[in-house]
Amino acid sequence: MARPFINNMFTAYNLSTTDPAWNLAAEEYVFEDLPRDKSYIMLWQNDKAVIVGKYQNTAAEVDLGFLREHGISVVRRLSGGGAVYHDLGNLNFTIITDAQANARVDLAVFCEPVVRALRRLGVEAVISGRNDITVDGKKFSGNAQYIREGRIMHHGTILFDSDLSIVQKSLRVSAEKIAGKGVASVRARVTNLKPLLPEGTTLDEFRSLLLHEMTEGTGAQEAVFSPEDEKKIEERKRNRYDKWEWNVGASPAGMLKKTKRFEGCGSLEMTYILKKGCFHDVRFSGDFFSTREPRELAARLEGVRMEENALRELLKGLEVEAYFTGLKREELLGFLL
Repeated sequence: MARPFINNMFTAYNLSTTDPAWNLAAEEYVFEDLPRDKSYIMLWQNDKAVIVGKYQNTAAEVDLGFLREHGISVVRRLSGGGAVYHDLGNLNFTIITDAQANARVDLAVFCEPVVRALRRLGVEAVISGRNDITVDGKKFSGNAQYIREGRIMHHGTILFDSDLSIVQKSLRVSAEKIAGKGVASVRARVTNLKPLLPEGTTLDEFRSLLLHEMTEGTGAQEAVFSPEDEKKIEERKRNRYDKWEWNVGASPAGMLKKTKRFEGCGSLEMTYILKKGCFHDVRFSGDFFSTREPRELAARLEGVRMEENALRELLKGLEVEAYFTGLKREELLGFLL
């Protein structure tokens, strides 16, 4: 791992927090603020969250209503690539370093420690495509990079024992299509590592093995963030990763469409433009009945945030069934999200 890089002095952070926004803020802090005379390795886990790529339209990538109902966070990262689901059965790794001038960064350089760790446990993994690691054609690790001023942040996910049913439901967007700007995720067959490993292998054991593989030969020293570091990380978290404006509002503009059938109401279809996280040019159609023109509701939605509190305020006191006979307020709220 060390050969392509100018600096071979590594510091390793084995994080204990599981707050997705805090962990992404910590990545940015290490990348932006810590000295460049060292390279850095980070291992971390997130509680339930969907992490979307920098250039993705959040509403097109995730079912925001499902996430809200199940207490799943959505956070945008600095790097490109597709949306991924994290939970405590998922392990994340980050490598931050400088590259030689005009050097081509090789994905394998960053992913090879994962492959070596698995080989020690009897599992043959393969670095596949532009950013995946697979076993028997099934993906268990997706990787992404952020490069600025010659500094590289490479991070990857490792599905160890995640709830794969939630993975599919969180990222399912079959009824919602995006046109125009925005990078769509590529869906692939996925697998957990745990069933493939020797019986009884725990995530903590695999985490220790991976840290050893990543740091071997680098002279890496383990470190913890100082109180001053933590204060600055918390500030980044508060100013970026906790904000709707970043996680949803920073989405590229795009035209979206969603359709759902409601018992007692019928089918409801909505097309709209989502720009900076706000509704524009909303249009309703379907086989529902109404006593008031749905275009009146569409006009009310113009410029409103796709955010629960904003939509609750809009719908408060509104006779939803006048626009869509048989549709309840909470059903419409979930549909709009």
